[in-house]
Amino acid sequence: MDLKGKKIILASGSPRRRELLSGLGIDFEVDKKNNFEECYSPDTPHESIPSVLSEGKSYGFWRGLEEDEILVTSDTLVLCGDEVMGKPKDKEDAVRMLRLLSGREHKVITAVTMRDSTRHKTVSDTAVVHFKNISDDEIEYYIDNCRPFDKAGAYGIQEWIGYIGITGIEGSYFTIMGFPMHVVYSLLNEFIG
Repeated sequence: MDLKGKKIILASGSPRRRELLSGLGIDFEVDKKNNFEECYSPDTPHESIPSVLSEGKSYGFWRGLEEDEILVTSDTLVLCGDEVMGKPKDKEDAVRMLRLLSGREHKVITAVTMRDSTRHKTVSDTAVVHFKNISDDEIEYYIDNCRPFDKAGAYGIQEWIGYIGITGIEGSYFTIMGFPMHVVYSLLNEFIG
């Protein structure tokens, strides 16, 4: 991909997002300095929360953008029934989340915001994940060994719990990982022009 002199900045501390963006074979820098406090209005529709937070991270970036820079931010949430799941607060919260997901389907919604010095665009993508019934022993093993405290819904599809627990997905695997690459690639092409 020819960046046409543009500098890409990934404003995320997520190692998964870094790894996935690297897969496009482009140069980018990571800069996670941000002034945004992750919060949203209680009346925000659930499906819109990742977009609100992704845009907040973009505009909360610690400095203005130069003409040749493109900033990339993202946010992911898990929606199980009416419960919005972000990152678990602690082990007890992670156990609670995984018990709720056990034997059910849920949505994973990831939004990506791309911004340069004159414009921004946010695109949201949704995938559906089907989980088998997961035992308490499996939940304990996963949390103790993989420590999924930095992941929405307390799990990573690419980790042990994904191997043994996920029976099907509808949509993009990468949306579930937290960075829908088809969206990222499309937005980059649009912004690079």
